[in-house]
Amino acid sequence: MRADRLVSLVLLLRQRGRLTADALARELEVSTRTVLRDIEALSAAGVPVYAERGRHGGFALLPGFRTELTGLNHDETLALLAAGSGRGEQVFGLGPALASAMRKVVDALPESHQAAASDAAQRFLVDPETDLLSRRSAVDQVPGTTMIEVRRAVLSGRKLRIHYAATDREPQWRTVDPIGLVTVRDRGYLLATRSGEDRTYRLSRVLAAEELSEPAERPNRVDLDRIWRDRSARFLSGGDHVTALVRVDPARREELLGTVLAVRAEDPDTDGWPRLEVTFQDARHAEWALWRLGADAEALAPRSLRSALRERAATLAARYAAADTP
Repeated sequence: MRADRLVSLVLLLRQRGRLTADALARELEVSTRTVLRDIEALSAAGVPVYAERGRHGGFALLPGFRTELTGLNHDETLALLAAGSGRGEQVFGLGPALASAMRKVVDALPESHQAAASDAAQRFLVDPETDLLSRRSAVDQVPGTTMIEVRRAVLSGRKLRIHYAATDREPQWRTVDPIGLVTVRDRGYLLATRSGEDRTYRLSRVLAAEELSEPAERPNRVDLDRIWRDRSARFLSGGDHVTALVRVDPARREELLGTVLAVRAEDPDTDGWPRLEVTFQDARHAEWALWRLGADAEALAPRSLRSALRERAATLAARYAAADTP
């Protein structure tokens, strides 16, 4: 752990020049005292780091100190930097590790390529926090200590004990055999088995976790993509899911798709509005999703969904038809 921090410290000084102990502490998420000890360790190891006194002082490296790796070409570097601007790392608690990795990638480039790569990466923005209407995308929040335990168990192949809050149920402790982690639309999931049965857990509902010493019962090799497709298919075919036929204004299509579980079919309607066959979690979910689209969507089927929306609209119309009250 300390070795990684020392490397990150050197790379920060290489890429940003002179930095104060306080600035380094903020970047590395450690105390100022730890930074000073690390500086001493680097100096003792022969790294040419020196202190500059005064109001604008700080720590810096002697010019020319670097190691270069020429195995990455421009497009490969750009792909890594662009991918690093996404938010999947937030779901799995890997933000600090990704930032450290990106520093290493940039520093490993020949000096002549560094400026071009950094400038090109600034021209790409992957999955920003808000859309053009300033609507913030919800990212699952998982406590860092919990995510570390989950991640360790997945990678080490040991059983995992989780305190899980299922929907409309009291949180319970359960022991599972972790298989892998999946992120979809900023939501994280733990794929696991419990007593031999497939289980999928939403990471944001894991209140606490503990890696156990007992080996997990799982295959040595795994195809997460296939497992996810299989579980998704089983999920869509069971429970109280509602499949609806919907017309929607093209301008609101993406908003509708952001709320459904699956799109089973899509065809253009005569007026240019797409007609979609979509699946919702249940009737309540379907009513909520279509009501929020207002006049920009119409449920064509099932009849029960049309009736529920008509009754809600009639109630609202009656309320606003009454005379204004002070």
